[in-house]
Amino acid sequence: MILVKYLYKQFFPILFGAIILSAVVLNLVDLLMNLWRYIQNQVPASEVFRIMLLYTPKTFWYAIPLGILFATSYTLSALYAHNELTAVFASGVSLFRFTVPLLVLAFFMSFGLFFLDDKLAVNTYARKQELQNELLNQQQTLDNNSLVILAEGGNIIYKASVYDNAQKRLYDVYLVFRNDDKTLGAVIHADTALWDETAGHWRLQNATQYAPRDEKIVMGAVLHDFINRLTEPPETFRNNVLSVEEVTAGEAKEYIEHLKRTGLPYNEALSLYYKKFSFPFIVFIVVFLSIGLSGHATKNVMLISLALSIGAAVAFYVTQMVTMLLAKFGYISAFSGAWFPVFLFVVISIVLLRFTRT
Repeated sequence: MILVKYLYKQFFPILFGAIILSAVVLNLVDLLMNLWRYIQNQVPASEVFRIMLLYTPKTFWYAIPLGILFATSYTLSALYAHNELTAVFASGVSLFRFTVPLLVLAFFMSFGLFFLDDKLAVNTYARKQELQNELLNQQQTLDNNSLVILAEGGNIIYKASVYDNAQKRLYDVYLVFRNDDKTLGAVIHADTALWDETAGHWRLQNATQYAPRDEKIVMGAVLHDFINRLTEPPETFRNNVLSVEEVTAGEAKEYIEHLKRTGLPYNEALSLYYKKFSFPFIVFIVVFLSIGLSGHATKNVMLISLALSIGAAVAFYVTQMVTMLLAKFGYISAFSGAWFPVFLFVVISIVLLRFTRT
């Protein structure tokens, strides 16, 4: 218990200092990158400060892995450099046993990093982006042109020339209804389709139905059975591609279900969804790697240990980047793309720890 208290006493001040410093630097970098735009658009200082405040949770999310990497490497390197770990090893305590408190802390911090992003940072970052775009006159329209949407597993096809998001209205609409065996059931053309919030489906105006019957195409009034099936929500038709990394896990899951339902590619979105759960374990990985690499230098211990730990963390990022690309193009599963680097570097850390000088 005395060793645990001593280790935490050395570790926490460096951790908090590194996280705060990294978060401040990231916030200042964002400010400097947009400073000329703020000046050009005469954005008040109070609004700039508000943007920085909204960005702060996200900067802490970025800063925690950097901070814990530096804190672990620096703390262990300093203990090696001052021969304090030599005394610990001489008393019969192994490096793994001595650093277990750091690994336990990092494991729980990984879960904390996920919840920080999912419950706070995602929402504040979205508001920051929205406010920043508004102040810099960079709003993006949600109207859409020349769109084709699949629904009901491909049994309904929506084709429209224009979608007006303000009115929630489709113009020059063609609706293709297919049977379960994918044969043609009916085709409906309407001048417009207006979303009825109360009824929960689209209402057609000046609509005509065309249906095959006895090897002929029969034109007639639109059947209510077809109208009641037009329940695809207006959000589907918007001119926006949702970034899975910038929404909560629940919203990302709904978006992926929408992609599957409409027959759109979803491998990349699914791999990014799994990454939301796997990436926070970078905190555990960098601590494990730092422990495994801390005893591999006999001279300039502090400098070399820091360099090796940073290099190992970069290797993790690069590996995950490669596996995510492989998952995006379908060479490996989405789950493997997100989680394989975590499992790989845990094994590498165990091997390094096995051969670390103690």
